[in-house]
Amino acid sequence: MKLNQKILLFFLALAFSSLACSIFVGGPDYPAQPISASTEEAQTMREQIEQAFLSGAETGIVTLQITESQLTSYMADKLAQQTNPPFTDPQILLRNGQMQMYGKIARGWFTANMLITMNVTVDEATGQPKIEITSADFGPIPAPEGLNSAVSAIIDEAFTGSIGPAAVGFRLETIVIADGIMTLTGRVK
Repeated sequence: MKLNQKILLFFLALAFSSLACSIFVGGPDYPAQPISASTEEAQTMREQIEQAFLSGAETGIVTLQITESQLTSYMADKLAQQTNPPFTDPQILLRNGQMQMYGKIARGWFTANMLITMNVTVDEATGQPKIEITSADFGPIPAPEGLNSAVSAIIDEAFTGSIGPAAVGFRLETIVIADGIMTLTGRVK
């Protein structure tokens, strides 16, 4: 065998072995401009929440603005802490009154992009964020059993977990989502 044929055979074997690990099967396109996740952004969000509640203790009103980058970073951090997360590589967009969460799901050898669109409102009874999934697109992969509830639990925990310790006596009144920012306003009792 000639050297060129051996090299070609080596690269073909390498290409086929990489296909055996994972095959991408499509799904919704990720945002054109990706949002980078960083531990600094997640920490900045935590500090902002703490500061908003300290200020609210004096004024009685709490206003908090959270960016796409902060939410993406916080979600990436939460998913990284799980041994078997329901999805990976989160990207969260805050546009037109809705939260759009992109991610990658794996099912056996297949991976696909996903997009879950949610309305985030205030639960009038509890004064806490209420998250309603309005649509979920998992590409050609059927929705994994329990993914909607797992995603809802992660998002609920992200909101209540990040706000909760600082929010004793806090009642959320409004949530506005526009232009990459989620603005939460409420009162301290």
